[in-house]
Amino acid sequence: MRWISRFRRRLHYWRRSFPWQWGDRPVVPVTAMIAVGVITLRLWGFLQPLELITLDQLFCLQPLQPVDERILIVGIDDIDINQVQTWPIPDQILADALQRIVAAKPRVIGLDIYRDLPVEPGHTQLNRLFSTTPQLIGIEKLADNEAEGVRPPPILAERKQIGFNNVVVDLDKIVRRMLLFWQVNGVAHKSLALTLATRYLASEGIEPMAAPDNPSLMQLGRGVFPRLHPDDGGYRGADTGGYQVLAAIKGPYQTFHTVSLRAVLDGEVPAEQIRDRIVLVGSTASSLRDFFYTAQSGRFQGNARSIPGVEIHASFVSQILAAATQGRSLIRVWPEPLEMLWIVGWSWLGALLSWRVRSPGRAVLGIALLGVGLLAIASLALGQWDYWIPLTPAALALVGAAFAITGYLANREAELTKSKEFLNSVINTIPDPVFVKDRKHRWIVLNAAYCRLLGKPLQTLLDKTDHDFLPQWQADLIWKQDALIFATGTEQESEEEFTNSRGVTYHIATKRSLHRDAAGNVFLVGVIRDITQRKQVEEELRRTAAELVRSNTELRQAEDRLRHMAYYDTLTGLPNRELLSDRLEQALIMAREHDQLLAVLFLDLDGFKQINDSYGHQMGNLLLRAVAQRLLRCLRSSDTVARLGGDEFVVLLPSISHSQDVGRVAEKILQTLCQSYALEGQSLQVTTSIGISLYTQASSDADTLLKQADLAMYHAKKLGKNQYQLFSPSLNPAESHQPESRQPESHQPDLPTGLPAELPTGLPTGLPSELP
Repeated sequence: MRWISRFRRRLHYWRRSFPWQWGDRPVVPVTAMIAVGVITLRLWGFLQPLELITLDQLFCLQPLQPVDERILIVGIDDIDINQVQTWPIPDQILADALQRIVAAKPRVIGLDIYRDLPVEPGHTQLNRLFSTTPQLIGIEKLADNEAEGVRPPPILAERKQIGFNNVVVDLDKIVRRMLLFWQVNGVAHKSLALTLATRYLASEGIEPMAAPDNPSLMQLGRGVFPRLHPDDGGYRGADTGGYQVLAAIKGPYQTFHTVSLRAVLDGEVPAEQIRDRIVLVGSTASSLRDFFYTAQSGRFQGNARSIPGVEIHASFVSQILAAATQGRSLIRVWPEPLEMLWIVGWSWLGALLSWRVRSPGRAVLGIALLGVGLLAIASLALGQWDYWIPLTPAALALVGAAFAITGYLANREAELTKSKEFLNSVINTIPDPVFVKDRKHRWIVLNAAYCRLLGKPLQTLLDKTDHDFLPQWQADLIWKQDALIFATGTEQESEEEFTNSRGVTYHIATKRSLHRDAAGNVFLVGVIRDITQRKQVEEELRRTAAELVRSNTELRQAEDRLRHMAYYDTLTGLPNRELLSDRLEQALIMAREHDQLLAVLFLDLDGFKQINDSYGHQMGNLLLRAVAQRLLRCLRSSDTVARLGGDEFVVLLPSISHSQDVGRVAEKILQTLCQSYALEGQSLQVTTSIGISLYTQASSDADTLLKQADLAMYHAKKLGKNQYQLFSPSLNPAESHQPESRQPESHQPDLPTGLPAELPTGLPTGLPSELP
């Protein structure tokens, strides 16, 4: 499963080398540094001009909006003024034009011409028209910091058919905001655009109301109008008095149907073009200088065009109607925390791209592509979802982080070259093989000794890894050792096998350590020692030690076997005469020291010779083993059963509590041994004669006890066999040991009663009360 191993290595490498880590991977610190710098500039307002210009360019990238059929502009151009030969337009001419418009039954009329003072002739006729036309809306100008106010027509003011036509202009003279309400001296005033839109929508049952989710905002139909705050979007500390919203103003291209005043007076405008529409009457003459620049004026494209104020108000009306009827939102902005995360994200992308590609040319191309993507996202957000997202700060963060990483890499590359040159000059003087690796485990510096060890030229090895030349398992092990050093940073030494290109395998000891240059480049430096000969010596010593251990074990086993042969009977496995004498001597010493009773039982099988002669020696041997096993089972573990030879056995009973217990032990032995034996399909029966000698201070040596027991045993045989006899001085030594073969004995099935009723005077008492 080589692919699994390769996948694990790549996964480990990706986890270790992915540049959101600290140390010599600067993506995270550079991202944070650039993002904090850009955000700080933005919060202090230094980026506001750039952000507003960027917003204008985004508006210019949007497709042209279709002509709004609900709005008609009656423009008073320079030709109209030349024909009238006076300005302001007399009330009579204005009244005639308005009468023609009213006759075509528009839904609402907006008169974007000041009529706070009469302009004769025709003032009375105009006032009469004002008082009889409920759909006619006049204008007023509210006083601000730049100009005095202009009062509305008195009759229209009394009928509350007015709206202010103040326009909010940014510091760069661009109109980007729409003012809906303005409160002056505690009195709320409504803008001309909002008044016209609400009058138009009232016929459709749409009235302004407080938004359910936020009562401080106005909702008109399907649209909610988000209030602009001083620091929304690219603004910083903007004057957002009243109820202001961001506006997407149409223009400067013709986006509304426009007719001239003279066309209306001459009856050249069809009634269908006016009916059920919003008609805005205002100046479009360039000589009057009632013009404004908008986001789409194209000031930075060499053909800047301003639009008249009446068209500004028409755009405001169109945007309000679109929000109310189509649910199209006005321009919105992200919350401040989200905008900061947006900036941080593009800073991270710039740093990450430059860190990954490492090439300045490829980095520039990548940043260009990311910049195009950023522009596309911002344009799409503005055009499709009406969101003004920070483009300039994100672009600055992207480019700034990319340049910072590129500069860092350039400096690091220069330092890396210097470090390589220095390392080359140093390690080539070292006789041991030395290698230097980067974080990708690639060889970047090698000395001649290492090249000789691997058996490849230097140019073939540089920028390669162990996996390119070593066996898989060796390369995996070395990779793991190197990764441990990169992870911990601690110096370590390890031993591994190394097979060169010629197939020769060495045992090497590698000492690894990390080194860092002035630019933060991290190197793994390894020094190799050939320990093949040492390993061979160690292996030879291990083999020698193993052979010695094996020889010692065999000697101990032989010694144990010899010791067993010297002290144990080879047939029955019982202690022989030598071991019996030793144990008897030890028992005597204990008996003397603790004044204890000790007994020796001498056993001789009755009739064993007949069985041996009748059934053969093999059967006799089986019988002797069976007798030995029965003796062991009916005695204590502390007792000793020994075979002296032939059919003679000796039982040593140390530490006996009462002398009467010796008889019980002898009786038990007699009863146990006289039971029939089933051997090789034959049923055999044998009895035994037992002689007993007890330890007394008068007879204190082992030989005496054995002789006394032997004499007592022969006395038991004379008395009829199959019984035991306790030694007493009255026994005649002359009647001692006689070979059993000279006096054939008959089997006596009845067991003797045992010892006399009274033991001889002076014998110690205290054989065990119970048998083992």
